[in-house]
Parts: sequence; structure tokens; C-alpha cells
Amino acid sequence: MIVILGALLGVLIGGVTAKRRGGKKLDILRYAVIYAMIFGMLGLFITLIIHRLSL
Repeated sequence: MIVILGALLGVLIGGVTAKRRGGKKLDILRYAVIYAMIFGMLGLFITLIIHRLSL
């Protein structure tokens, strides 16, 4: 669940960042995908840490 929320948050932040910088549609899409991957990976690590600490 944290991974999905992180990916969605990354899409939102990436899209807004590219839009503010005056990017075209492909630039906005690229930023959204990259930020989604980064935030999704952070969410995965957070999930793993939470899971390992709960054992």
C-alpha cells in the first residue's frame, strides 16, 4: 500500500515539477514516470523496514 501511495505521490510531484518548468507533454510524462519510480522504490524500502521491525 505504501508503494502505491508513493508512486501516485511521485506522479503528482513529477508532473507538477515539469509543468512549472515549462515542459511539454513528453517532458511532463517523463518526469512523472521517473518520480513515480523513485517514490515507489522509497515506499518499497519503507515497507520492508516496517515489516522487518515488526518481527
